Amino acid sequence: MTRRYAFVGLGHRAQMYVDALLGDWSDTGEITALLDTNQTRMDFYNERIAATGRPAVPTFRPDGFQQMLEHCDAVVVTSVDNTHAEYVVAALDAGRDVVVEKPLTVDAAGCEAIAAAAERSSGEIVVTFNYRYSPRNTALREAIASGRIGDVTSVNFEWTLDTIHGADYFRRWHRDRESSGGLLVHKSTHHFDLVNWWLDARAEMVFAQADLRFYGDGNVEGPRPERSHGAPELGTDPFLLDIGADDRLKRLYLDAEAEDGYVRDQDVFAPGVTIDDNMAVLVRYDNRALLTYSLNAHAPHEGYRVTVNGTKGRLELEVCERSWTPPQDAVDPSATGKANAQGAYDRLTVQEHWKQAEELPIRNGEGAHGGGDKLLLNDVFRGPGNDPLARQAGYRDGIRSVLIGAAASRSARSGAPVTLTDSGTRMAPEAAGA
Repeated sequence: MTRRYAFVGLGHRAQMYVDALLGDWSDTGEITALLDTNQTRMDFYNERIAATGRPAVPTFRPDGFQQMLEHCDAVVVTSVDNTHAEYVVAALDAGRDVVVEKPLTVDAAGCEAIAAAAERSSGEIVVTFNYRYSPRNTALREAIASGRIGDVTSVNFEWTLDTIHGADYFRRWHRDRESSGGLLVHKSTHHFDLVNWWLDARAEMVFAQADLRFYGDGNVEGPRPERSHGAPELGTDPFLLDIGADDRLKRLYLDAEAEDGYVRDQDVFAPGVTIDDNMAVLVRYDNRALLTYSLNAHAPHEGYRVTVNGTKGRLELEVCERSWTPPQDAVDPSATGKANAQGAYDRLTVQEHWKQAEELPIRNGEGAHGGGDKLLLNDVFRGPGNDPLARQAGYRDGIRSVLIGAAASRSARSGAPVTLTDSGTRMAPEAAGA
């Protein structure tokens, strides 16, 4: 008997899971209900369902969540980040399983609510950290576990988002810290989870600094449009996204605006940006390893570099996901694919003390993230089986990654380090006046 899945949040992120259940993973389950704040978006996905010969499924607004639960065995949560905790807790309390996009939630209060619900519920939580499944990141975990560099003493992790990917966070609801937790939660959760997983360790103390230096209305001279659609400069300004040029974006967002007023293509330099675009974080782990991490959201290229120092040597992972950003990419979505392929590479090397560096193999598969998304979907819908790498993430993994980001945000505001307690699953109370 296949499982019945309800989807909460029918924006862009839901499509990978919807298409999986309509395609290669259709033997594992069926979509039986949709819930969103916007009927137009739900209608878009119901059309995708109907196009496969299946009947359209019932749709619900947020106030119908409890009624929606009657139609499902499991809930897939891909809604706005600050709504995750409410939906996850309610689904668990109803005995349903939950698949939730990262980040699990946006703050310590959400983490505590989810942890309590998970402990009292028969339902299970899977947090979808797809970067764990990327072959290059898997190869780095295997290299650390091999012991060739001994005990890990420190990690240096630099991530750069270019002016296609990075800028897009400043057009959408992510630009509002209350909705997304800021990039230290929404985006960096991916990265902190990777380090937690690579090291098989838990963070104990976090210190950070962050600032908004590039995007936002305080970092550009002259007047700017509030949004891209209809702006006179559309087609010439690389920061103005032509949302009407992409049929999918148009139907999910532009055509849906009249219902809830959500504008998907706000100008990145318009007022209302409350998140940072430059972040630096220092983390101490319970195995004494140190992490130095940085995120820049306005780089000319996209990728990351990870250096792992150990008592016997050093590992270096260098990844270029996009070597440069053609200016038309932001205004012509069809050009993005060409830019993605240009200059992309990954390289993993190990150098033991008193030996020359050696390049280690990275066995990429087909599909997104080097074939990693396919592996993730197998774990989500078929179960992880006996995975020696323990890639499937549960709620404790989600909490530990969120709390590093939330602690970093607190530290950046207060100027003081933040201690994590209970094996990295709680933040110590904030000091008076911090």
